[in-house]
Amino acid sequence: MRASVRDVAARAGVSTQTVSRVINDSPNLRPETRARVEAAMAELGYRVNNAARALGTATTRTVGVVASDATLWGPGAGIAALDAAAREADRWLATAYADAADPASVTDAAQRLLSQGVDALIVVAAHTATLPALRQVAGDTPLAALHTGEGAERQRLGAALAIDHLVGLGHRRIALLSGPADWLEATTRDEGADGALATAGIRPAATWRGDWSAATGAAVAREVAVAVRGASGPTAVAAANDQMALGLIAGLAAEGIRVPEDVSVTGFDDNADAAFYTPALTTVRVDTAGEARRVVAEALGLPAAGAVAEPVLIARASTAAPRG
Repeated sequence: MRASVRDVAARAGVSTQTVSRVINDSPNLRPETRARVEAAMAELGYRVNNAARALGTATTRTVGVVASDATLWGPGAGIAALDAAAREADRWLATAYADAADPASVTDAAQRLLSQGVDALIVVAAHTATLPALRQVAGDTPLAALHTGEGAERQRLGAALAIDHLVGLGHRRIALLSGPADWLEATTRDEGADGALATAGIRPAATWRGDWSAATGAAVAREVAVAVRGASGPTAVAAANDQMALGLIAGLAAEGIRVPEDVSVTGFDDNADAAFYTPALTTVRVDTAGEARRVVAEALGLPAAGAVAEPVLIARASTAAPRG
């Protein structure tokens, strides 16, 4: 049989009200009493019934996450970081998956989480079409999204770092491989890249748009190869994430285009495999864990849990000065 609050109270020699105060983190307890109750809970294998606790506290201590595209590295890393941040804040994560491009799917996922009484909603991989719908359905429940607000500015800065790196190597014909136009992260990364190019007095040599996948990068590689072989073609391509950069590098190799000898390539995210690409990928490292802590604290109205590190450019073998 599963241990109850009464069992814990009997083992610790306290009242059930005292056990409830320990469960609900009441500050009005003597340390020795709290320790005795916690020891009894551990001995009995007592597990907190989150739903029952909510009846007495008006909180489930649960954060709802509306997520999509978890097979992609960025959203998957974001969900994992949110889970860790929630645990650090002594909260639990409940995740509902949806088609982020479909407002009905997203609002349905949010409503399922709200019906569980989550204390806040956090969106991973927010889309321009669905975030307004979420704000409407959330009502009084706090709503936040990864890589928006302060996080969006770091996305812009990171994209600008990749362009600045290429300009510093001497590139003046820089093309972009952007993410999906309806993703907020793609929009902010585009803004950062465009701003850095404008500051350098450069217009994009070309722009291709993908869906974040390596398959997209490989699919546009033939067009990129044709452009690179042109007399005024790009000498560098800044991809909006590492997966598209990986596909592009592989596709270019199949077309006989060498990276970085014929064209330099940069990514964004510094995923776990970026250093092992051929060639190793020059990319932008972002503090996803810090961003997740910031967003969880913001959504729950908690004090900030440390500063979020600024993005940094990780220079590797996929970039070099332009030939000639």
